Amino acid sequence: MSQSASSREVLLSRTLVQLTDTLVEGFDVIDLFTLLTTRCVEILDVSVACLLLPQANDRLGIAASSSEAKYVLEVLEAQSDEGPGPDCYRSGQTHVAADLTTSYEKWPRFAPRAVEAGFRAVLALPMRLRGQTIGVLSLFKVSEGLMDEGDMNAAQSLADIASIAIVHHRADLDLRVLNDQLRHALNSRIVIEQAKGVVSERLGIDMTEAFSLLRTYARNNGRLLSEVARDVVDDTLHPNPFRQLPIQATRDLGTARAESEDP
Repeated sequence: MSQSASSREVLLSRTLVQLTDTLVEGFDVIDLFTLLTTRCVEILDVSVACLLLPQANDRLGIAASSSEAKYVLEVLEAQSDEGPGPDCYRSGQTHVAADLTTSYEKWPRFAPRAVEAGFRAVLALPMRLRGQTIGVLSLFKVSEGLMDEGDMNAAQSLADIASIAIVHHRADLDLRVLNDQLRHALNSRIVIEQAKGVVSERLGIDMTEAFSLLRTYARNNGRLLSEVARDVVDDTLHPNPFRQLPIQATRDLGTARAESEDP
């Protein structure tokens, strides 16, 4: 459910504080992006949020998502070259699809897949740096319709926070170097996906729980999430110690769909 204006402001302020702490302690871009997408779901009337960044071929890739469910990631990956996300990235303007069932002709590959997964509306907001779009914040709803003005403003604020965080203490870097850093983040995401699979298989848990344990272990040990993932994939870190860690609860799409259907 959408937050009240006061609740929204409190969570936005809390997010700013957490980002500041993250940047002071060490810049782990994947963990920071995950925090932002998670907060989008907590603050806004959306079911899933993701950050999309350009890859070497200029197609968009998933840098972070509030949900690690496989079917959700498949829908997000379908945005690589078609849908509100790519349109937003190419134009630098906000793109809204208030009812995806009317967008089959416009996005013949993306729209049907998104609808089949239970999504009905999408909002894509540009992440800007010096007048150029460096990524997209993409928000998915299980009910059709537009966001209210408060949610729209909060969503753009979070997209702006993501842009500011990326370039924190990097103001003198040109876009070419910055894009190299963002591509590195996308490559790290691939290793994290592999590590999730290893942890999931060895501990007999789902992928969302596996990601939660990887992230918690990295934070508890003062390490980068990508480094922990690499050690798991290389088999220099066995997942057994993860069994003692708490699994962070997440609000999945099934829960959101059930809530949207409540009378």
